Amino acid sequence: MRYTHAALTAAFMLIAPVALGGDFQKGRDAYDSGDYEMALAEWQPLADAGDARGQFGLGQMYGNGFGVDMDDALAIKWYGLAAEQGHGQAQCNLAVMYQNGWGLPQSDVEAVKMYTLSAENGVLEAMLALGRYYSMDFSEDYDPLQAYKWYGLASLMGDVDAGSRRGDVAKALSVEQVTEANGLIEVWSRNNAELLAKQ
Repeated sequence: MRYTHAALTAAFMLIAPVALGGDFQKGRDAYDSGDYEMALAEWQPLADAGDARGQFGLGQMYGNGFGVDMDDALAIKWYGLAAEQGHGQAQCNLAVMYQNGWGLPQSDVEAVKMYTLSAENGVLEAMLALGRYYSMDFSEDYDPLQAYKWYGLASLMGDVDAGSRRGDVAKALSVEQVTEANGLIEVWSRNNAELLAKQ
């Protein structure tokens, strides 16, 4: 199992309801209770009609083999369609697939692109992934300022360990760089006050 029911539930709550052919809530209730056949019946018409929540739900089902055969190609299809509409958790899940080479050529470049889109949409998992990525001092992409920024934002989003990780990264920064990184955090926080208010 690649993703949890809790992650799915949280991701669904980020997208406003859309009235289409299926009943999204009925599908979600079915999914949460393990009735994947009913979830598929409700979400397939939503996904086909372009509803990002339904598309993400199908991505979860195919990506994890919930009620269907596990199929990375179909998971990528549905995650991709949802991600194109700005669904943050779908973007994050695609990043994980790129990072691990699940059904896609392994690509840190593409993973970072998708993690960044996802993090900009307020997905904590993506913020932490970027913090880890940029804090690896053996990597050619090592960037402690970016690591500080993403760990700082993850801390604001409620991650209890991100603050100490940010402190560790700060040791590699000058005072001016810390000031710059804090400025980036402040700008993001102002621009995403609604997301922070939900924490």
